[in-house]
Amino acid sequence: MELLIYGLINSISLVLMSIGFALAYGVSRVPNFAHGALYILSGYLTWIFLNRLQMPYVLAIIMSLLVAACIGAMLYRSILIRVRGMPISEIIASFGVGVAILELLRWFGLRGTTYMLPPFAKGMVYIGGVPVDLQRLIIVGAGIAVVALLWFFTHYTKIGLALRAIAQNERAAMVLGINADLVATISVALGSALAGLAAVLLLPLGNITVQTGYEVLIFAIAVSVCGGLGSWGGAVVASFLIGLAQITTVTYIASHYHLVVAMLTIILILILKPSGLFGRQKELEERV
Repeated sequence: MELLIYGLINSISLVLMSIGFALAYGVSRVPNFAHGALYILSGYLTWIFLNRLQMPYVLAIIMSLLVAACIGAMLYRSILIRVRGMPISEIIASFGVGVAILELLRWFGLRGTTYMLPPFAKGMVYIGGVPVDLQRLIIVGAGIAVVALLWFFTHYTKIGLALRAIAQNERAAMVLGINADLVATISVALGSALAGLAAVLLLPLGNITVQTGYEVLIFAIAVSVCGGLGSWGGAVVASFLIGLAQITTVTYIASHYHLVVAMLTIILILILKPSGLFGRQKELEERV
C-alpha cells in the first residue's frame, strides 16, 4: 500500500515537472533545455519575495510565475526564434541559457540547505494505514487540476485551439491566419510558468539547490522521450511508469538510484522505440 500511494505521489510530481517541457516542445518543436533552470529560479524568486520583500505567500507565487513566463517568452523571442529548425543549435542555445541561470544563482549564494519554501499546509493523514503529509496531498490535487485545466484550455479556448493547430500542422495553421511565432512564444512562456508552478508545489518538500535544476531537466526529458516527444498525453502516462519504477527502485535498492532510472528510461526507449510510447515521429525502420 505504501508503494502504491507514494508511487502515485511521485508520478504526479513527475507530471508537474515535465508537462511544461512537453507543452513547449509539442507546439513550437523547440526543446527548452532551460526548463530546470526556470524551475529553480521560480522557487528562489518565491523565497526572495516571501522572505526579503515580505510579500504574502500567494502574491509571491504569482509574481514568480509571471517572471518565469516573461523569461520564457524573452528566451524564445530573442534567441530560440533565430535558431528554430536547427535542432542542435536549439538544444545548445537553450541549455546554455539554463546553465548560465543556474550558475549565476550559485554565484549569488544559492547553495547548501539555506533556502526552503514553507509548506502550504502542515499535518498528516493516514490513507490505508500509510502516513501522508498534507503537502503531498496538495501536490496530487494540484497535478490533477493542472492536467484537467490544460486539457480544457487547449480544447475550448481560442488560444488553446491555436496551440493545437500549430502542434498538428504548422503550415496549414499559418494558411488559416495563425501567427506561428506568436503561438510558439505563448507555448514557451506557458511551459516556463508551468515549470515555476511545479517548483512552488514541490520545493516545500526539500531545499532549493542548483543541483535540483539539473535533475528536473533530466526527469522532464526522460518523461517526454518515454511518452513521445510532442505528445502531452504520453508525458502523463510516462510519468506514471517512471514514477512507479523510481519508487520501487528506492524501496528495494537505494534512494540515490532514482536518477539512474530516468537515465535508463531514456536509453531503453531510444533503443527499443525511438518515437516513444505515443510519439508521432517515424520509427527507425521507416526512416532508413
